[in-house]
Amino acid sequence: MIGSPAGTDPLTLLAEGELTVLGQVGGASNAVLYCKVAYGGEERTCVYKPVAGEQPLWDFPDGTLAQREVAAYEISEATGWGLVPPTVLRDGPYGQGMCQLWIEAVTGGTSEGEEPSLLALVEAEEPGDGWKAVGFAEVGEGKTALLVHADDPRLRRLAVLDAVINNGDRKGGHLLPAPDGRLYGIDHGVTFNADDKLRTLLWGWAGEPLTAESVEVLGRLAAELTPGKSLATRLGELITVAELDALRGRVGDLLATGRHPQPSGEWPAIPWPPV
Repeated sequence: MIGSPAGTDPLTLLAEGELTVLGQVGGASNAVLYCKVAYGGEERTCVYKPVAGEQPLWDFPDGTLAQREVAAYEISEATGWGLVPPTVLRDGPYGQGMCQLWIEAVTGGTSEGEEPSLLALVEAEEPGDGWKAVGFAEVGEGKTALLVHADDPRLRRLAVLDAVINNGDRKGGHLLPAPDGRLYGIDHGVTFNADDKLRTLLWGWAGEPLTAESVEVLGRLAAELTPGKSLATRLGELITVAELDALRGRVGDLLATGRHPQPSGEWPAIPWPPV
């Protein structure tokens, strides 16, 4: 878990701190507010997404996106991978909403000390060493380029997490490399649908065997999702009974096949826009 400078539990800071809106994050389909949260003399920045600012979706119950973000954090913590920033459900200036610790991402590049790029478009038929192919994309003037992502163990863990939570919107802009070398995924509102909704840029491992680490993690997760376990109880307060049953089914399927899932063909496999 991410600690604050003085060691305060981030979840306590987010849940009990005084929340002050500093501005709005542009380009989002739902209300995303940039805030500071203060507790016990400490301040951190965070994102607050009020339920009142959510736009209705035809395939998700109204007013449930914030809860799904919290559920994604719960699953991330249960894996032990810590791929989602600390996230809570709380009241704020505009009512109940999701509050998540702000992650200052490191920009990609090639200079010393910079985070290597995780996504790229290449003018080639094959991805090259250290990259995994996603597919060809139109880049204008009738030209196409191969969309690739890094063959990075952090991304591979995130691909497994997305398969578990049934992430319907894993875009490039949702990948946040942190200064400490960790990688975080954000924006998990369209997750946990009972129907297959997996849309992602991380298809590079599709059909490949899961790592031994992932199989071990999924086995532990399956046990923790057993009815009556604390994780299952917490998730039951955030998603529907059918969605919780489907979650158990996805974990079971991953363990049964031992492989990363492949696009079903019944749903667009790549989100749009991809970034």
